Amino acid sequence: MTVIETEIEGVVIIEPRVFADERGYFFESFSQKEFEEKVCKTTFVQDNESKSTYGVLRGLHFQKMPYAQSKLVRVVKGSVLDVAVDIRKGSSTFGKHVAVELSEENKLQFFVPRGFAHGFVVLSEEAIFQYKCDNYYHPESEGGIMWNDPALNIDWLIPEQEIILSKKDKSNPLLAGSNYFFDFTEDLYA
Repeated sequence: MTVIETEIEGVVIIEPRVFADERGYFFESFSQKEFEEKVCKTTFVQDNESKSTYGVLRGLHFQKMPYAQSKLVRVVKGSVLDVAVDIRKGSSTFGKHVAVELSEENKLQFFVPRGFAHGFVVLSEEAIFQYKCDNYYHPESEGGIMWNDPALNIDWLIPEQEIILSKKDKSNPLLAGSNYFFDFTEDLYA
């Protein structure tokens, strides 16, 4: 696998080595050893999958401490725009984001470390989205930020009137109005 650095330290794009021929393709989607050597030391404990249609936007979500989660995400069908927003108070990149298109064609993966809000929007007719988490989900620890917060300036690549949100995601606060941030000096992996 090739690790592609982004503008925000720790947030990386992973490009697998794909072996393709007339029969189809093969690639190793995850190796704990290689991930730890090239990205960071973490242990994934939960795999999740969602299916969504065009325009569905899920996010921007995070889990509060002590249940913060890193995520390794990928698309197995369709395409999405995936976004990570730095919500580590005191970070030089606080409030900045990285966006990457993930698709069944490019087979890219996106690593979103703890201390980031995460979301994606479906660009194709349908998408199947898979992700690994390094901590278990705790509903009482949920947090969110409004997907269209002007301070974040995220271009979701589709018209706003075509965005489909859950009731919960419609009521997320703006970044400035959020009552929760991670402390940049905090060891999020302790």
